[in-house]
Amino acid sequence: MSTDSTREGPEGNPNRKLAEAILPLVGGAANVTSVSHCMTRMRLGLADRSLVQDEPLKALPGVMGVVEDDTYQIVLGPGKVARITPEFEALVQAAPEQAAAGDDSGSAGTAAKTADDLAAEGAAIRAARKEKNATPVKLLLRRIANIFVPLIPALIGCGIVAGINGLFTNAGWLPALTPALTAIANGFMSLIAVFVGLNTAREFGGTPVLGGAAAAVIVFPGVADVSAFGQKLAPGQGGVLGALLAALLAVYVEKACRRFVPSAVDVLVTPTVTVLVAGLVTLFGLMYVCGEIATGIGHLADWLLQHGGAAAGFVLGGLFLPLVMLGLHQALIPIHTTLIEQSGYTVLLPILAMAGAGQVGAAVAIYLRLRRNTSVRKTIRSALPAGFLGVGEPLIYGVSLPLGRPFITACVGGAFGGGVVGLFYQLGTSVGSTAIGPSGWALFPLLKGNHGLGAIAAIYALGLAAGYLVGFVATYFFGFSKQMLNELNAPTEGATPAPEGPSPEPPPSGSPDPSPAPAPAGGSGSLV
Repeated sequence: MSTDSTREGPEGNPNRKLAEAILPLVGGAANVTSVSHCMTRMRLGLADRSLVQDEPLKALPGVMGVVEDDTYQIVLGPGKVARITPEFEALVQAAPEQAAAGDDSGSAGTAAKTADDLAAEGAAIRAARKEKNATPVKLLLRRIANIFVPLIPALIGCGIVAGINGLFTNAGWLPALTPALTAIANGFMSLIAVFVGLNTAREFGGTPVLGGAAAAVIVFPGVADVSAFGQKLAPGQGGVLGALLAALLAVYVEKACRRFVPSAVDVLVTPTVTVLVAGLVTLFGLMYVCGEIATGIGHLADWLLQHGGAAAGFVLGGLFLPLVMLGLHQALIPIHTTLIEQSGYTVLLPILAMAGAGQVGAAVAIYLRLRRNTSVRKTIRSALPAGFLGVGEPLIYGVSLPLGRPFITACVGGAFGGGVVGLFYQLGTSVGSTAIGPSGWALFPLLKGNHGLGAIAAIYALGLAAGYLVGFVATYFFGFSKQMLNELNAPTEGATPAPEGPSPEPPPSGSPDPSPAPAPAGGSGSLV
């Protein structure tokens, strides 16, 4: 599997092969009710959760873990998921009876404390957290996240183009090309309110184009001729928050019209009333109010880091993963987007990304401390590359969280990394990201701030190094009690301790690794 090309025929397409391997393990096409994906995960709606074979699924090469939430989510990694999901969806639509081809091969023997045990504990933690998180507020936050997550690929692409354009402009390269790059980088952001409106209406059960029409009022240049609260409006005032509320209002107006307007005139009356009511409220209320809120968010973020500095970064970097555990991190997505819309970058994301650095450092320490636990060490070896790129679920839910103390020491590492970035902000150098979604090393192409790219990248790298180092040291020396080390380094039941290497049992047919690294039985939303 040396290529990700989707242009090969079905026989040579590794993405299709993985999709074909996944399908029977989730109960076959008849058990799949919906298919979608985000930045790193393929999200499946399932008719019967009990038909899913978790352990064989997690053992598939290319599957980094599974996450059980309102949908069943298979972690495939950034880039890869966008190639595999269409192949999987095509299989579901074309061959609904392929469930009978499932692989019922058994799993390896039970260890005293193996990666499978940790994954099972992660599943239990995830299930308990899922039940606790099913509150109205957290479900609302999840729906808000669903509005913004589909926009992340465009934010990333345009953000990287903006970075390239800035590099060319500062260096004086290709001056004839920079206006074109400026148009490409800024075109999406100038209309992001419309896309937010479309997604909001779709998420809350309205007609998407009506939500987009209500939100489009915000970016129309002619709003400069309208006054509200004694002030002239400015195109874009209110930003994504105004667009979200405008589209949400349009949804409720549309639903009210559907209930009371006779069907004979519904096609004329409902869209007209929806756009008119939502548009007027947006112009004479939402744009001004949401504009003040957006401005306040920008001032608050600046004040927090200007005055809090290292302390603020320490708290943000250390508490981000616990926020993820509580399902509250999704509230940050519109805040990030608002900051990007205002200043071109969000200063919060690089600080929050340090949480992943702490997890990586902790994972290396766990690897060195559990020298006899080959199963956990294989999981870490498999998940570390993704961890460096900001995909932390396999390390979090497959290793550190089920162990308990290493998760806390990893958060300490993230806190110190965030503290470093926050300190430099207080000293006058802001480090920001032009898009949301990536973290870890994958964030370097998206970095932007108030100084040159070299200085900003150096500060971000220094924060990552601090997160790695403190996460490692804290976990190595304080992450385990003697009892934990004895249990986790105990030999497998019925087997004698052996140096790290392949399992003595022969691998299943067609599997190159007798114990591919399992990833988490549970998971969270994307890091940011």
